[in-house]
Amino acid sequence: MADNLLEEEKRLLLKIADGDRHAFTLLFKQYHNYVYLSGKKLTHSEYWAEEVVQDIFFKIWQKRERLVDIDNFGAYLNRIVRNHSFNILRQMAQESKSKEQIIRKTEIDINPTQDTVHWKEATAVLEKALHTLTPQQRIAYELCHIQGLKYQEAAEQMGVSYETVHSHMKEAIKKIRNHFKTMGITYTLLFALLFS
Repeated sequence: MADNLLEEEKRLLLKIADGDRHAFTLLFKQYHNYVYLSGKKLTHSEYWAEEVVQDIFFKIWQKRERLVDIDNFGAYLNRIVRNHSFNILRQMAQESKSKEQIIRKTEIDINPTQDTVHWKEATAVLEKALHTLTPQQRIAYELCHIQGLKYQEAAEQMGVSYETVHSHMKEAIKKIRNHFKTMGITYTLLFALLFS
């Protein structure tokens, strides 16, 4: 029985390696929940777990030719999920350290009045940045960030796919970051606005 399942999976992987999108969709449906739960367990974050799912399956599709050499896809998937999650954790730790350093530097010579002025300025810049988004990007941003919906919930409300919402959010955050950079606003304030 187990041998039959492995053989069936091997045939599926060969089809994907050959560019079969339907086979890839079947693989995604079969494993996306496992990848999400593993990513969430390792990163302790729904947001990053969704990122892990998207990144992992995107990489699998991009490097699909390698699938012909895989004998145990479950073990292979487990390894890449763990590696990718640990890379995210390392990146988060590095960013956290950088943020702390920025905050420490920023805290020197700042009084509460100045802080309020900076916060108001950053909020105004964020509002302008939101006007640079396409209507769909803005809706995705408002649903996911402001209302706190998961990508799948936002996708259902918008009548689009999960991948489309993910793409809109990625572009929205990128545009907002670039707008803040252009305006010379510190990343400390940007992080506070985007992730509070």
